[in-house]
Amino acid sequence: MAGTAQGLESRAGTGAQEDALARFAGAAPSSEAALQRRVSNGILRRAIKAWRAGDIARAGRLALEATTSDATNAQAYHVLAMCLERMGHLHKALVTYERAFELDPDDPDLLINLGLTAWNLKLTDAATGMFRRFVAARPDSPLGYNNLGTILCELGDAPAAIDTLRAALLRMPNESILWNSLATVLAESGRAEESIVFYQEAIRLAPDFARPWHNLGFAYSHLGRLEEALEAYDNAKARVIDPVEIMEGQHSRSVCLIGMGRLEEGFRDYEIRNSPRFRAYVHHMVKAPMWNGEALSGKRMLVVGEQGLGDEFMFANILPDLARAVGPEGRLQIAVDARLVSLFARSFPDAEVGAYDDRKLIGPDGTHEIRIISWAVKDGEPDFFAPMGTPLQFFRKGIEDFPRKAFLVPDPLRVTEFRRRLEAMGDGPFVGICWRSMMRDAKRQKYFSALDAWGPIFAAQGVTFVNVQYGECGGELARATAQHGVDIKVFDDLDLKNDIEGAAALSAALDLVLSAPTAAAATAAGVGTEVWFLTAGRTWPQLGTDHYPWYPNTRVLAPEKFGDWSGLMPLVGAELETFARG
Repeated sequence: MAGTAQGLESRAGTGAQEDALARFAGAAPSSEAALQRRVSNGILRRAIKAWRAGDIARAGRLALEATTSDATNAQAYHVLAMCLERMGHLHKALVTYERAFELDPDDPDLLINLGLTAWNLKLTDAATGMFRRFVAARPDSPLGYNNLGTILCELGDAPAAIDTLRAALLRMPNESILWNSLATVLAESGRAEESIVFYQEAIRLAPDFARPWHNLGFAYSHLGRLEEALEAYDNAKARVIDPVEIMEGQHSRSVCLIGMGRLEEGFRDYEIRNSPRFRAYVHHMVKAPMWNGEALSGKRMLVVGEQGLGDEFMFANILPDLARAVGPEGRLQIAVDARLVSLFARSFPDAEVGAYDDRKLIGPDGTHEIRIISWAVKDGEPDFFAPMGTPLQFFRKGIEDFPRKAFLVPDPLRVTEFRRRLEAMGDGPFVGICWRSMMRDAKRQKYFSALDAWGPIFAAQGVTFVNVQYGECGGELARATAQHGVDIKVFDDLDLKNDIEGAAALSAALDLVLSAPTAAAATAAGVGTEVWFLTAGRTWPQLGTDHYPWYPNTRVLAPEKFGDWSGLMPLVGAELETFARG
């Protein structure tokens, strides 16, 4: 879900672009003996000027021209690679960096930039090697330690990352970037409280360095201290220069505002995700204009799911409003994940529902995801289209605007069949359990509890537990049975990942679902089943409340200290005992 996607900034990698540009711009053409090199360097300086003006496409064209003028000019290839990387052409950038390195293997800045490109391409072993080589070549530069530490953290070796950064700080205690990176590693390791003092030291050393302010905002958000997070984001906003970081800052700040319940401002700023230059931008293959609050009565409106299955469920909260807005003379079209089509068609019978198809597009600004909805335009373009979250800024300006009604209708025959099968398994109440996302990397793991920690919940008397965890989880269930003596019922003939109709019907047949904030929780909540969200801390979809206002019947149960599952689970177990007694 979108909420869990908003973690701390694990990628604190920093390139040596500015160092390289400063050296290249200062190269005197008269120092070159060959006319070709003088001409090439003249073009290169124009490329650097374009880069600093923010015109990356022009900078790239000029750098390419400089390489054509002199095919041995390593600096021209270096700048061309930087442009390709910034525009998202990562494979081409890597090859170009390698060409520059062949021509000038003594340029250590190339090691950093090569490593970053390899990192972005998931070539982590190669990237780690480059960063280690840079540290050996430039032991007094913070950049190598910064990148080496952060990539080690991403690879799941937080102790090595911390050791690397601490050793660097012993050499360079006044380098703000190293304090920032150490703080980020701590936060990504689930130690957000500890990270704050390190972010504050980074800020003390370089108060105009925007990144620590931004990351401090993430840490405070992580801990549910949203007012302090907003102040940090505002400080970052006042200092940030890089256009990419400006967009990232607006996105993070908007999520913070939404989490505080300041919905009108938050949802408006959240639209930055639809900027073509935003890192997670999705290009929709639709010629119709994006809807911006215009009257919809009698119009054809295409609404497209976004971000992930959980968000498609959550944002579907808005679809009944849009159906009323287009009215009987209009037409609502809904594009969703193919697994959701039949469920959404039943839930919104007056709408036309179909699947989208995702591809990749390489454009002048880089590689973007594209979303194709060919069925929706076969009879011509709609009057308007919008990603499913966009109408929130117009229909959900305050908590009171959330109707708190179920909006998804499961297959009634399958619901009846699941109820019959549940009753044959034992006595109710029947409680579904889901404890994690399928994405289990080190960055996301801190948001979810291990099933091993659920002992106090499984000790609740008078409850029949039912698995609604999607994906492969047989080993975890077997271990829970061995550790806690719990009999968790499993429907082996139901594919909870791909048969969403079945998952929705089973959820509707249950009395309660205990779940991490996942698609399983959203499925159950969307059909109206009571859901208790077990979260590591405060989440932005709570909208400043103690529940998820998107759905009719939810609670949020979170520990006082972020990720303190051992403190939370006995409380959940006690609440479940009370629920079971009716």
